Amino acid sequence: MTTARPVSWPLARTYRAPATVIRGREFRWGARTYVMGIINVTPDSFSGDGVNADPGAAAALACRFEAEGADILDIGAESSRPGAQELDPAEELRRLLPCLRAVRAATGLPISVDTYHASVAEAALEAGADAVNDIWGLRRDPAMAAVVASAGCPLIAMHNQRGRTFRDVAGDIAAGFEATLAIASGAGIPPERIILDPGFGFGWTPEQNLEMLRRLPELWRFDLPLLVGTSRKSTIGLVLHAPVDRRLEGTAATVAFSIAAGADIVRVHDVAAMVRVARMTDAIARAGWRQPPAP
Repeated sequence: MTTARPVSWPLARTYRAPATVIRGREFRWGARTYVMGIINVTPDSFSGDGVNADPGAAAALACRFEAEGADILDIGAESSRPGAQELDPAEELRRLLPCLRAVRAATGLPISVDTYHASVAEAALEAGADAVNDIWGLRRDPAMAAVVASAGCPLIAMHNQRGRTFRDVAGDIAAGFEATLAIASGAGIPPERIILDPGFGFGWTPEQNLEMLRRLPELWRFDLPLLVGTSRKSTIGLVLHAPVDRRLEGTAATVAFSIAAGADIVRVHDVAAMVRVARMTDAIARAGWRQPPAP
């Protein structure tokens, strides 16, 4: 008879900054999972949830997400789905700024702006955004690092595998993170303000996306918080033979697995459901839940 190998819970992770304050809210890394709600102000979001540059619709969605338990909002005006056309920054701003201002007026939640254009990031930060979410990890627009450094804001930096030579999933992600951190250091962005995203769905095959989740613990060595965004993506659709509007359970499985593997933030479309998934997974993986005393 074989004996199961014991597993130590909660996960023994370390962080260069045990907490980050964003718009007056403390994100205590390792204490629980934080949920980021996606606000796409685009007409062509892959998931069909874009509000099409409608400020009222963006504000209403932000308020709904806040009521459902979101910890932070991520607003973007350019679709990053495979094959999407790159926007001119002027058009990106035309879509983004009215919606961002409406969201900022509607909620006190922290807001990150999803853009890889430095000029867009700078204008968004001036309009009320609190952080920059760059899907190219400072490796696309040479001016982005200076904008983030000057603003003193948090940076969510993703490794984007598109157009890069594949060698090894975790190794390629680690190399991308190292390149991003070198750029950040050169611009004066301290690592304590950086959140890393391995880039699920960005230049990987479905099999590689799943391997990425299995190998998330290999990225702990950076001692920085990890954000994972699997919500409604095509890998889930392929595994489950499900259209985009029937990927809730698959998303829930990837969110739960990501948390168990060390994710600190999950970026999702279905906030209410994924808040519940995160809380249940935290109760197991982070061992922080205790039954309240009887009244």
